[in-house]
Amino acid sequence: MTDSERDGGFMPGARAALEGAAEGPLAGLTFAVKDLYDVAGHVTGYGNPDWARTHAPAVATAPVVLTVLEAGARLLGKTKTVELAYGLTGENVWYGTPLNPAAPDRFPGGSSCGSVHVVAAGQADFAFGSDTGGSVRIPASYCGVFGIRPTWGAVPLTGARGLGPSFDTAGWFAARASVLRRVGEAVLPEGGDARLGPALRVQEAWVNAHPTVARALQPALNAVEALQGSIQTTAVAPEGLPTIYEHFRCMQAEEAWATLGDWVTGTKPNFGPGVGERFAAARDLDPAKAAAGRAFRRRFQGRMAGLLGGGAVLVYPTSPIPAPLLTVTQEDQQGIRERTLGVTAIAGLGGLCEVTIPAGKVDGLPVGLSLTAQAGRDRAVLALAEKLAERLGLPV
Repeated sequence: MTDSERDGGFMPGARAALEGAAEGPLAGLTFAVKDLYDVAGHVTGYGNPDWARTHAPAVATAPVVLTVLEAGARLLGKTKTVELAYGLTGENVWYGTPLNPAAPDRFPGGSSCGSVHVVAAGQADFAFGSDTGGSVRIPASYCGVFGIRPTWGAVPLTGARGLGPSFDTAGWFAARASVLRRVGEAVLPEGGDARLGPALRVQEAWVNAHPTVARALQPALNAVEALQGSIQTTAVAPEGLPTIYEHFRCMQAEEAWATLGDWVTGTKPNFGPGVGERFAAARDLDPAKAAAGRAFRRRFQGRMAGLLGGGAVLVYPTSPIPAPLLTVTQEDQQGIRERTLGVTAIAGLGGLCEVTIPAGKVDGLPVGLSLTAQAGRDRAVLALAEKLAERLGLPV
């Protein structure tokens, strides 16, 4: 493997490239897909050599990939992922951790690390990742690009490998707000409520963010207010973000083991740092904890329906900190993971749509601002993000 392959976002070796339709709404654009989406004739490697070794080439291409090809975009290839999509840093010891183009001494974020790299490096106009716990939103914030976690179930994941099926979504990255929106118009369901009401500042998430991040995002918050009217402050998690994190963690772990445990047990794969430990913890999880999480999610979704039903938009820092250094310890990584997932789980537990925009910088490091709305309002949030980007002088 060459140095450029190890540091880059594309999977090493021959590219899974396909031409798009001659005409269509995405004609002239290029894209890449995370290596958990099937492309006919190519092995879906899922970030792990043992997975690749034990699976045959795909016999069909994932429908969402076909939709984008039919819309005119050209597929450049598959991108790296954290092993079995179970991680947030973007590290992959087998194929190489992609460099963060905005901060080469820091992690790119994961698990959609390769997809964010190729967009941030200007190698593709947009790229599909997947987002279960934050795997599009966090890399987008770390690398300074736009990203979306769509409403759960809005974009089909047929022909894509799963991790936590009741949380998994097909998200995507773009360097320009208009491209993020145009991809949404191609893959999201028709219709949806276009009304967006007041903006709500999520108190817990702003307190959770490092003060430098909160300060860096204040101008963007002011811009939201200029577009949407007076911002009110609200609390979405009186139980506290650590409680939200714990419920999400337990449900995700139970689903990850139900989805992948047979293969892990039967294959006994080699895993990089942290991944094997997460699967072992998932295997040994007390089922009562996941059951408590499901009960909490039902209550939380009812709470969000009442709060967002009129079109309100939640506004908060996507990540509490900029991208962590590559030298951060495993112990510190776990602390960052807990602090981060407590916020990203708001949309995950609620089944909500969330768009992150590269709205600020801390000592030159990108940080994102999230706009989150009720399920089904994806198109409206994408349109608002584009307006906000234009107001802030971001790439439109």
